Amino acid sequence: MSRTLSLKLGTIALLIVLLLIPLFMIGGLIGERQQLRDNVVQDIAQSASFSQQISGPVLVVPYRKTERSWKTEEGKTFVETKQVSGHLYFLPETFELKSGIDTELRSRGIYQARLFHADNHISGQFKVPANWGINQDLEDYRFEPAFLAVGISDIRGIEKGLQLQFNDQRLDFQAGTGLSWLGGGVHVPLGRLDGKAETLFDYAFDLSLQGTGQLYVLPVGRSTSVSMAANWPHPSFVGNYLPSSRKIDAGGFSARWQTSFFSTNLEDALSQCAVNASCADFRDRAFGVSFVDPVDQYLKSERAIKYALLFIALTFAGFFLFEILKNLSVHPIQYALVGAALALFYLLLLSLSEHLGFGLAYLLSAGACVLLIGFYLSHVLHSLLRAMGFALGLAVLYGMLYGLLSAEDYALLMGSLLLFGLLGVFMVLTRRLDWYSVGQGKLQ
Repeated sequence: MSRTLSLKLGTIALLIVLLLIPLFMIGGLIGERQQLRDNVVQDIAQSASFSQQISGPVLVVPYRKTERSWKTEEGKTFVETKQVSGHLYFLPETFELKSGIDTELRSRGIYQARLFHADNHISGQFKVPANWGINQDLEDYRFEPAFLAVGISDIRGIEKGLQLQFNDQRLDFQAGTGLSWLGGGVHVPLGRLDGKAETLFDYAFDLSLQGTGQLYVLPVGRSTSVSMAANWPHPSFVGNYLPSSRKIDAGGFSARWQTSFFSTNLEDALSQCAVNASCADFRDRAFGVSFVDPVDQYLKSERAIKYALLFIALTFAGFFLFEILKNLSVHPIQYALVGAALALFYLLLLSLSEHLGFGLAYLLSAGACVLLIGFYLSHVLHSLLRAMGFALGLAVLYGMLYGLLSAEDYALLMGSLLLFGLLGVFMVLTRRLDWYSVGQGKLQ
């Protein structure tokens, strides 16, 4: 070649910049395919049921109250009365939920969504204070029949009929909670309850619930105990409270949560519901589990393409070393073709991972690129042995990249060590090179 060293380095840098164009296009395609997958999962959830949150039970006592106020008109003072209505809310003294969960995959085309079926047994006890906790102007209250409400974020997921065991009664649930701030769910009319003396009410019911993605539970009890067991071995525990104990193995997981009003402050949040109709602070204190697939091929493909520029730069640096150390001539077109093969690796990885899974797709894509580049370099470098050595180094780089993608917590450490090691190799190989003579002479 008749170009100087600076011109050759400038040409290589320009090729790297130009190769960013297809890499950006492939990165955009990854985002588009991920969005398409998310839309399909959303459509499946729309047809089945979305994430679920169980909020309740809450014992509700509607009332009408006579309010009196003194008014003066035209020098005369009189008492004006009016009727106001409201609700008294009581959270359980104890709340226990035991859930057995099975998961299944629903497919639409090449995309899948993970649904869960939770068989929940909910039980506990209400402790209602005397006179419903009203300490003054009790005679002004007129109490109406009470009901018990259970919030369920997507009632389409209720798979069986519901019956409440309330003390010695068996009562059927009805649709709707009757409370705007609690959202969707079910309720049970309890009739007129005797609230003159402090009373204990036992409750229990079974709730079979289907959902997609996440299952949340609101710890409504003064003392709450929640246990879940599922056949899904990759749970992600979400919400405001982590399990007090958990066990995860290849067959699934089991977890247990234990909370109290001291940790949740749920009674105070409930008292704000009468003031703030949305009552978001009450419902947001939930915890649960997310049934997330740990092998998200789009996320891993997106992470992989972030290293594409490094791969291309390292490969071109290897070519450049062969040029200056072995007195070989590598044309910019040959640089560009090898760079294009490295860029197409990510397109192959994306397309194959949608059908074969990320691990196998990575193996096939990397193997195809290594074989193609190795075959091509056997002619470019005029040596099968040199080409095999270069291909072996490229295969090692792909293996290291897979390690970076798999060990997310150690990716920065592994990447730093890899770059330091490669810099060391480059410095060792060029330690005796007279760069002034390379720059003044010709790159052959």
